[in-house]
Amino acid sequence: NMNYTEKELQQLNLLALNIKNKRKELNISQEELAGLSGVDRTYISFLERSKRNPSILNLQKVCQGLNTSLSNLLKDV
Repeated sequence: NMNYTEKELQQLNLLALNIKNKRKELNISQEELAGLSGVDRTYISFLERSKRNPSILNLQKVCQGLNTSLSNLLKDV
């Protein structure tokens, strides 16, 4: 990852976990989530592995795909 602080890394990891857990809850693949979100599958993979620091706009797209709110996705982050 870029030069993130320990706290920032922790936040990215929590976000990654929230995305992955919500996706698994919906029983959909990364491919399916990507289609629902209008982003690339590799982007979803990067998010779930804390390899990307997503913009608010991209997070909104993922929220739409997961049928959840931004505040829910950022829970505990």
